[in-house]
Amino acid sequence: MNKDLEIISPAKTKKISSKLRTLIFLLEVALVAGLLIWWISSKSAKVSRNLLVLFFYCFPAEFIVASVPHEPVLLYFGKFYSPLTVALVSIAGTALTEVINYTVFKYVADLRVFQKMLRSKFVKKTVNLFNKAPFAALLFAGFTPFPFYPFRFLVVIAHYPLVKYILAVILSRTPRFYLLALFGRAVKIPDYLLILLLVVLILVANVPILRNVLKKGQKEAD
Repeated sequence: MNKDLEIISPAKTKKISSKLRTLIFLLEVALVAGLLIWWISSKSAKVSRNLLVLFFYCFPAEFIVASVPHEPVLLYFGKFYSPLTVALVSIAGTALTEVINYTVFKYVADLRVFQKMLRSKFVKKTVNLFNKAPFAALLFAGFTPFPFYPFRFLVVIAHYPLVKYILAVILSRTPRFYLLALFGRAVKIPDYLLILLLVVLILVANVPILRNVLKKGQKEAD
């Protein structure tokens, strides 16, 4: 048989698909990590009023377990733009980030090392509870200050459709972003207080994680 006409075996196709998924996963993580480094290292980005800065800030602010808080930046841009403009730019960046979150979690959930954990009774009960009213749960978590990141795992584990998930994100986060920008426009919080709020929220979100990592490292050392 001509080699040019040789049919690729299913095993080889699966291997190529797996490599492609891994490459996409790494590129997505690298993109968000790069944007986070840019935000942390760039002084001009922190004081910029350019809406592109707001758009790109959404990626590290909404990626997996957010490493930087979204709220202070929304309050800041609310001082210079209409609440609707701030909300629309923010939801555009957030929706794209949630697509990345979905594909990243799907890649991780498919790894063999996580399969046993996903079959645990606790996970099954949580998924069953979520499946009773998934869209309503996403709307509630997206609009309120309730932690949203667990739902990023749940939608993947529960095989909830990506389109419905993004729709729920848009319908819930847009009014939340609008109200925050409206508050920022009405109150006009001084920049130094917004910076202080940003630092406090970063510490609140990341210090417990760091503490758990250090404790785990100490136990392993002992």
